[in-house]
Amino acid sequence: MPNKPVKTNQVDMSVNLGGLHLKNPVCTASGTFGYGSEYKDYFNPALLGAVTVKGTTLEARPGNPPPRIIETPAGMLNAIGLENPGVDVFIEQYLPELREQGVTVIANIAGNTPEEYAELAKRLDKADGIHAIELNISCPNVQQGGLQFGTDPDMVYQVVYLVKNNTQLPVIPKLSPNVTDIVAIARAAQQGGADALSMINTLMGMAVDVDRCRPVLANVFGGLSGPAIKPVALRMIYQVYQQVKLPILGGGGIVSTQDALEFIMVGASAISIGTGIFVNPLLPCEVIDGLEEYAQQKGLSRISDLVGIAHHKKVFSQ
Repeated sequence: MPNKPVKTNQVDMSVNLGGLHLKNPVCTASGTFGYGSEYKDYFNPALLGAVTVKGTTLEARPGNPPPRIIETPAGMLNAIGLENPGVDVFIEQYLPELREQGVTVIANIAGNTPEEYAELAKRLDKADGIHAIELNISCPNVQQGGLQFGTDPDMVYQVVYLVKNNTQLPVIPKLSPNVTDIVAIARAAQQGGADALSMINTLMGMAVDVDRCRPVLANVFGGLSGPAIKPVALRMIYQVYQQVKLPILGGGGIVSTQDALEFIMVGASAISIGTGIFVNPLLPCEVIDGLEEYAQQKGLSRISDLVGIAHHKKVFSQ
C-alpha cells in the first residue's frame, strides 16, 4: 500500500451492481454473516454496501451432520448443507429487523429444481426489504441441486431465466469454480437474463483424519474458502470480465484492503467478504475505510474508476 499523505478529496464510494445501488462496494458473503443481527454488537450492518443473508430454501433444512467445519492451511472447509429455517420464517422473523435497520439485503436462494428457485423468487419479490436475489447454483455441499446446476450451462440458463420471470429484483447467479470453462457458465447466465454475477463460490475439497483413517467431514466433501482460493477467484473474474458484459460481485479469500483492491482491479464492481469475517468481525468496515483511503491517495473521485483497471495499458503515475 502507498505511504504518501492522504489527499482531502471526497471519494464517491457508491457502485451500481446490475441495478442494485450500493453505498459502497463492500458486501458480506452468504453463510458467513448470518442474518446480520449476529454482528450488530460489532457494527451496524447498514454501514455495508449490502448484507447477503444465509442461504434460504423453500422448506427448513437441518443441514449435514457434524463434523461439518474444519480449518485448513489458508482457509477452511465447510459442509453445513444449507441449514436454514425456510423462506417463510426468514421473511416473517428475520427480514423485519434488517428492514428496520435500513440494511441493503441480498437474499441467497437454493433449490432442488428450477421450479423451486422460481417459487422462492416469487415469494421474495413480494417481501418488503429485499433488494436483490443471489442464486446459489454452485454449492458443493448439497446432495440435490447446487453443483449440478452450476456446472451445466443449459441448466444455468434455465434457472436464471425462470427466476427472472418471477421477480422484478436484480438477479445475481453465484458461479461455481468447479468447472472447466467459467466463461461458458457466465455467458449462459447472461443469456438467461442475469443482472450481475457473483464470483466465486467455494472449491470442492476434503480432509482426512490420519488417526481414524477416515474423512474428517461427515459429508466427506466440503467447500474450501479463505485465502487459499483467492488466486483462482482472481483468475476467473479476470477471464469473465473480458468476455461477459455484466457487473461482478467478486469474492474468495478477501482478508485485507489489498485483497479487495485486487478483485476490483481485475473486474469486480463490488466485493464480498466471507471467511475473513470469522477471523476479524470488523474486517468489512476496515476494508471500506481502506478502499476510500487508497482512492484518495490516488486522487480518484470515484471508487468505481478502479474497476477493471488491471486490463488497461494505462496505469497510475503516482
